[in-house]
Amino acid sequence: MGRPVTLFTGQWADLTLDTMCQKAKQFGYDGVELACWGDHFDVSKAVQSKDYCQERRALLEKHGLRVFAVSNHLVGQAVCDNIDSRHKSILHPDVWGDGDPEGVRRRASKAMIDTAKAAANLGIKVVNGFTGSSIWHLLYSFPPVGADDIANGYKDFARRWKPILDKFQEFGVRFALEVHPTEIAFDIASTDRAIDALDGHPAFGFNYDPSHLGYQGVDYVKFIRKFGDRIFHVHMKDVYWSSTPTEAGVFGGHVSFGDARRYWDFRSLGRGRVNFEEIIRALNSINYQGPLSVEWEDSGMDREHGAAEACAFVKKVDFKPSGRAFDAAFSEK
Repeated sequence: MGRPVTLFTGQWADLTLDTMCQKAKQFGYDGVELACWGDHFDVSKAVQSKDYCQERRALLEKHGLRVFAVSNHLVGQAVCDNIDSRHKSILHPDVWGDGDPEGVRRRASKAMIDTAKAAANLGIKVVNGFTGSSIWHLLYSFPPVGADDIANGYKDFARRWKPILDKFQEFGVRFALEVHPTEIAFDIASTDRAIDALDGHPAFGFNYDPSHLGYQGVDYVKFIRKFGDRIFHVHMKDVYWSSTPTEAGVFGGHVSFGDARRYWDFRSLGRGRVNFEEIIRALNSINYQGPLSVEWEDSGMDREHGAAEACAFVKKVDFKPSGRAFDAAFSEK
């Protein structure tokens, strides 16, 4: 049997957790990765009450499902971001407050610390999420951006996240950043710099997701081999990118997902261009034993059909590493 295959519930937050679990089991999943929004996992309740956490676990067990991680991307995004009206739509009113940017960032920081405690109360050791970034808007800029501006962005990241990560470590929980455009780390080079900014904090690692790397031209297999000791969780998600020029290039052209003019778009697993065979081999090489969590996104496909086929795809593509050399028999006496 391979690694457990789980389904990230973030794209299903319109459903109750009970309904979501019924569907996940029907699709063939071994567990779920709980989103900290919708009805699925309430951080404030989990911090205040271990009974609530036991109720969540009992609900999962009723459906024969396990949980290995919770995800709080929406709140994490607000820790370092330049806050504007977009954030109001993704944040709980208690975090948004009066919308004053620095106040939002402070409340988001506290909420991420609460998430670590909530995870510990649930009995899990990984929280996935985003960090936000004060310098993402400077990625491709004119007038030219100064080196000090970028350095200050990483200093801001370290100043805000080190105290959060210290609390994570205190609770015995690790934070797994989903390396992703708009975050402080979005490719291999920026990931190196983020680790350095935190002085290699042991509670900081990654929720590996190849779909955010491949279309950028980033070596998503090398990422595994380079940062193997910091890969705390894995998202299985596919992406298609065109082999010919398109109307909307890698930056997206301000067109929506699903628009035929796009250079790249997320696809159901096995229908994009990610080489999952090489990903599994690389994960085996670093001895990753955690879940393979499907984050299902495909604008052109019914999600229930897609989630079921994605589960089957992951179970088919996963395999255990060999415990011996294939030609060992020739040297045995």
